[in-house]
Amino acid sequence: MKLILTQEVTGLGAPGDIVEVKDGYGRNYLVPRGLGIRWTRGAEKTVESIKAARASRAVRDHDHAAEIKAKLEASPVTVKVRAGEGGRMFGSVSVTEIATAVTDATGEAVDKRTIAVTNPIRSLGAHQVSVKLHDEVSATVALNVVKG
Repeated sequence: MKLILTQEVTGLGAPGDIVEVKDGYGRNYLVPRGLGIRWTRGAEKTVESIKAARASRAVRDHDHAAEIKAKLEASPVTVKVRAGEGGRMFGSVSVTEIATAVTDATGEAVDKRTIAVTNPIRSLGAHQVSVKLHDEVSATVALNVVKG
């Protein structure tokens, strides 16, 4: 099955890429979640618009990405969450909350789709998250979750 990716899929491709995947993976996972659309001649025209949108959101070059990486790794980020007795959280910390906290702390706008959280953050304390700034540059951000 040929698909056009609308969002980045780890190990598969970036938005605007045309990929060949197994029928079940495309039909049952990628298309229902909005990660890809079926490839047709008409849909191929949307590839350019997807790539243009991606380019406008992307960090312009490798050097700028390295500057942002240094800024992100130098400053710790604090996220305030609701917690009950004994520091037990209600739910988990979302990537939207992390992106907002990183933007507030560093002044650099970070897209929530570039943040990778390995395990859901469900406890107070120090955690690490990865932010993909460029195809070759990723920053590891120190995240401090506190009761707020």
